[in-house]
Amino acid sequence: MAISLTESAARHVSRYIERRGKGLGLRLGVKTTGCSGLAYTLEYADEIKPEDESFESYGVTVLIDPKSLVYIDGTELDFVREGLNEGFKFNNPNVKSECGCGESFKV
Repeated sequence: MAISLTESAARHVSRYIERRGKGLGLRLGVKTTGCSGLAYTLEYADEIKPEDESFESYGVTVLIDPKSLVYIDGTELDFVREGLNEGFKFNNPNVKSECGCGESFKV
């Protein structure tokens, strides 16, 4: 089981943690929502919870709760710029379908 960041995503996260002045890394997860059932959650982690699974990519710690890990195992998180837009892109090999707006997915 593993989660990884691209070098671009790791640089972006590291810059924002530095600007915040605190943080241990990034917390990824999923929640039930949207028309396809699941949506990603993404936030900065200031503490490690006892149940957290921990992964490291390019010096950035990624924390995930065990319930979310089954849905996003093998995911690579990228940070992309497309025209004037920029943001995180989840490359999740477990996704079977996504809703039309791209906000939720089904495994």
